[in-house]
Amino acid sequence: MRAICAAICLLASPALADQALPGWAVHDTGKSYDALVADTKAAVKEHGLIVVTQAGPTKAAAARGITIPGNRVIGVFNNDYAVRVLETSTAAMIEAPIRLYVTENDDGSARLSYKTPSFVFEPYTSQGGQALSDIAAELDQKFQSIAKTAVK
Repeated sequence: MRAICAAICLLASPALADQALPGWAVHDTGKSYDALVADTKAAVKEHGLIVVTQAGPTKAAAARGITIPGNRVIGVFNNDYAVRVLETSTAAMIEAPIRLYVTENDDGSARLSYKTPSFVFEPYTSQGGQALSDIAAELDQKFQSIAKTAVK
């Protein structure tokens, strides 16, 4: 059990996000973790998407007496995009909602990261073609706007 906890704590560590990961966008901010979570959810709504899912190990770990940095995955999408993606590739919908990742840094600041929608949907473009690529490009812009709003 301790090995599992150690693995979770290691995976939840923001240090891993410091590595340049292909297809990821990373936005640092001086905001606190709690402020960035709240501002990210508000920015999602402001830019026309919906928070569909949320998950994070921080509170559950604390309830078990384990302290880990703030860590929240926020899945976002909307029905318009769902219908449009399904028109191009049924398989691509496994990727929805697309996730935003808020992590707390050692200094108390927070970071917003995500895999770009173009990167997420790229494996399905052989089925979805240019229409799916166009949807992904729209979502890239939307996610960039969400991040810019959330971290300012």
